[in-house]
Amino acid sequence: MMKPTIAFASAFASLTLAGLTLMFTETALAQASSPAAAPAVQQSADPYQWLEEVQGERALAWVRERNAVSAKVLQSRPEYKGLRQDLAGVLNAKDRIPYVKRMGPWLYNLWQDEQNKRGLWRRTTLAEYQKAQPQWETVLDIDALGAAEKENWVYAGSSCLGPDYRRCLISLSRGGADAHVVREFDTQTKTFVSEQAFVLPEAKSSVDWVDADTVYVGTDFGPGSLTDSGYPRVIKRWQRGTPLSAATTVFEGEAQDVAAGVMVDHTPGYPRTLFSRALDFYNQASFLLQDGKLVKLDLPSDAQPHFWGDKLLIEPRSDWQVGPQKFSAGSLLLTDAAAFLRGERAQFQVLFAPTATRSLAGYTLTQKHLILNVSDQVASRLEEWSFTGATPTHRLIKAPFPGTLSLASLHDNELPQDELANNYLVNYADFLTPDTLYLAQAGSDERQALKSREPLFNAGGMKAEQFFATSRDGTRVPYFVVWPAGAKANGKNPTLLYGYGGFEASMQPGYSGGRGRAWLQRGGVFVLANIRGGGEFGPSWHQAAIKANKQRSYDDFIAVAEDLIKRKVTAPKHLGIMGGSNGGLLMGATFVQRPELFNAVVCQVPLLDMSRYHKLLAGASWMAEYGDPDKAEEWDFIRKYSPYQNVKKGVKYPKVLFTTSTRDDRVHPAHARKMAALMQAQGHDLLYFENIEGGHGGAADNEQRATLQAMEYAYLWQQLKR
Repeated sequence: MMKPTIAFASAFASLTLAGLTLMFTETALAQASSPAAAPAVQQSADPYQWLEEVQGERALAWVRERNAVSAKVLQSRPEYKGLRQDLAGVLNAKDRIPYVKRMGPWLYNLWQDEQNKRGLWRRTTLAEYQKAQPQWETVLDIDALGAAEKENWVYAGSSCLGPDYRRCLISLSRGGADAHVVREFDTQTKTFVSEQAFVLPEAKSSVDWVDADTVYVGTDFGPGSLTDSGYPRVIKRWQRGTPLSAATTVFEGEAQDVAAGVMVDHTPGYPRTLFSRALDFYNQASFLLQDGKLVKLDLPSDAQPHFWGDKLLIEPRSDWQVGPQKFSAGSLLLTDAAAFLRGERAQFQVLFAPTATRSLAGYTLTQKHLILNVSDQVASRLEEWSFTGATPTHRLIKAPFPGTLSLASLHDNELPQDELANNYLVNYADFLTPDTLYLAQAGSDERQALKSREPLFNAGGMKAEQFFATSRDGTRVPYFVVWPAGAKANGKNPTLLYGYGGFEASMQPGYSGGRGRAWLQRGGVFVLANIRGGGEFGPSWHQAAIKANKQRSYDDFIAVAEDLIKRKVTAPKHLGIMGGSNGGLLMGATFVQRPELFNAVVCQVPLLDMSRYHKLLAGASWMAEYGDPDKAEEWDFIRKYSPYQNVKKGVKYPKVLFTTSTRDDRVHPAHARKMAALMQAQGHDLLYFENIEGGHGGAADNEQRATLQAMEYAYLWQQLKR
């Protein structure tokens, strides 16, 4: 998972997940910004700019026409009906693990199935959750709410005030867009608060509780209140019973920032309020509220701070020299918070230092322990630091290996006394092993298996292997190959290669029942590439492939494809590729540069017109990754790989399937629309499908997900079968 600036951790947490979700879990994957002038450095007018008008009548007529053609072609395929049935069965399976978030005595979960398409926001206790069949209490029925209010509501999260968590600010999105309304909800009466409630109209808002009658809010307050990226620039303090217009401005960023944000820490004895300016996707300026004044934290702009009681944790993303000490990018450092705020820099303890093959995938905190999740050659290992004694102690945790482990603390730091203070959850899965969720106790290797899934496909005879390809510049690039039963390296295997390569997001082994049933069990090979631009080997692996070096991501992906062919895992006519969001850009750049390597391309919610990406919706927030097309020196390297500017008439390209969503207000659907329209005009054969709902994930519920994924796999089998 990438680590964007703290102000935007929640807002951007799913940026990279549109493609990931379609492949790695069973939950897949507006108004347009006004069209702006093309960059001065661009030489020709854009004939398809009218497709940027998201709800424009002409644009939607074009979408409906393409949708009808693609749906007819793919849904009439002989594989489609069985694929959709298999995928819907996986998505709605009753034995799915209900992942939870702890709030006080309750564990909350959003559950979607065939009866509850948009979901039940529900809760139970840990004692119940430990049972095979817990009793759940419904707190809010999203489907019933949408029916009653005649809105296509999608649950978009909540911010609840501890320690009783009675009052919550619930976000509801129309159709799955990032923009959402915020409404105050009472979890005791299970009703929305009707009198003197905190309510925000639809916008890309952020909100956090100060106390029961006060919130900090960033939203669209009118002209000048948003950044160029379309996110809040202004944070205001809003008192209950007063209109939003009376809220008082307490913090401001600049228009060119990604966003302004605030975090309120209610830890007893250590209350803190931290404001931040997200300068770009990886840099921030942080300000601690002390005695009514904002004090800027003296840290490198790309270092991530996290206060933990009387301690301060720091993650530098570049090498950091502090006096005689030098700390590596990707380290985790610990210091005394009060001493740091006084200006002292002598006492830093290194809790993790990266190596060439080991990076910090993340960490979680209990009351007195810190659990490290370490990526070791793209497999997870756990380590523990204990702060129960006078001196911190370190140990290795025995845990399942070599798949992927994920962590979540059960400690509620807003409770003065917490019986779960040193408990945390651990989930394990790999390509062929279904997820198991464990209840773990800090200080011990013992774990209780809470939930596990039955196998969703027959993995008998299947195997997973790790290989390395050599990229153009000599870099060794790891990738995984998952073989179906009986497959041989004869160059005839239908093979699906998946990649992402951006925003420091790591591609790790994971179990997917949908992929197993729709691809592996039917005889397909699955390949996962760990290319530069991702975070598999820490910040340096990411930073090696941004801006002027973005082409390295594409070189790495091409190298993996060539290595698969060299090893006779497959051949070009049987090799397909898939990716979404930044991974959609990877698909576009790769098939345009090396069309002869592939016979299928699934390009999901993509960026493709890199001359205008920063003018559309949230695009300006990604210039730290790609560069600024309005600067001639940066456009010079962007133009060389931008798919929309490089696709040509007369070249033989694979038949591409583009998918996107009308309600995607993060990556503009015009990227896919314009690329498809241009290629169609050039005479290239392609398919295009735009789901009306779904936001950046591509679908709003399991029915839509099953339909979309079945179409994608039907297309892959059409193109790649022997």
